[in-house]
Amino acid sequence: MKRNVAAFLMLLFSQTVIALQRDSILRFTMYDEVDVTLDIPGEFSLSEEILVVLYALPNGNTTAQTMGKEMQPGDDWHYDIQHIKAQTQFVRNRMKNKNIVVAYLENIYKSWPAWKSKHKNHSILVSHIVDTIYHLFPARKTTVCLNGHSGGGSFVFSYLDGEKYIPAFVRRIVFLDSDYGYQVQYGDQIVQWLKSSKHNSLQVFAYKDSLVMLNGKRIVSDTGGTWYRSRKMLNYLSSRFEFKKDSNATLQVYRAEKGRIGFYLHPNPENKILHTRQVELNGFIHSVLAGTKYESDGYEYFGKRAYEP
Repeated sequence: MKRNVAAFLMLLFSQTVIALQRDSILRFTMYDEVDVTLDIPGEFSLSEEILVVLYALPNGNTTAQTMGKEMQPGDDWHYDIQHIKAQTQFVRNRMKNKNIVVAYLENIYKSWPAWKSKHKNHSILVSHIVDTIYHLFPARKTTVCLNGHSGGGSFVFSYLDGEKYIPAFVRRIVFLDSDYGYQVQYGDQIVQWLKSSKHNSLQVFAYKDSLVMLNGKRIVSDTGGTWYRSRKMLNYLSSRFEFKKDSNATLQVYRAEKGRIGFYLHPNPENKILHTRQVELNGFIHSVLAGTKYESDGYEYFGKRAYEP
């Protein structure tokens, strides 16, 4: 870890409240291959809880592209498909009683499945990455949300591979169209974690990708996409929890345990590619706020961008 990151955090936690001129972006590298970029809010109060969202980047994106920006002529289109920085600010404006920190996780291959294939001990490395970020902050005040889009789900599953029991500090797990790697072997582990605390939450997002064509070819097989994997996970959990279905014109929504378990499935009747649209259209916001008292407060999942300002 670079000294400036450690020094800044020591200064931060030596104060009850530290007001920065603006949000701070700090960066360090682990194993010479993984860049961790911390987005820390401009006003940080140790009297409030700290939620650290570990956001594993989608395949092909840099951290800057994932953060997003106001687009200008000639800008790369990748800057306009995630907007996690703006969506984070929206979440902060709602959850004023918490310090919302986002840790962007990028590797040199710009693909967590590719990184995973290069490391037989991937689960040990990922567990160390998560523990390191968690321990940068005061443990008694800090909880973690494991999140990510696309290939970022591979990072989450690597973490589950390395933990027999999901630690208590992990309070939220999100698969934002990213659960390609789901297997039944993870089912009991997730169930045990969900039942261990009424504060633990699982939120899953997917769209029907099994019939989508690109250049005359299907983008996934019948069993390879998130639609199949998400429904497989839902079927498994349905034998342990009572779900209620709430469909509207756009989504099939399945909730259990007063919303702390949620599946948001887009049937995609027009067979469009909606992979990044699920993030862009307030997906990150909903991934953090779904099942809380702030759910749908000033935004609609798969609606107009609520973070545009």
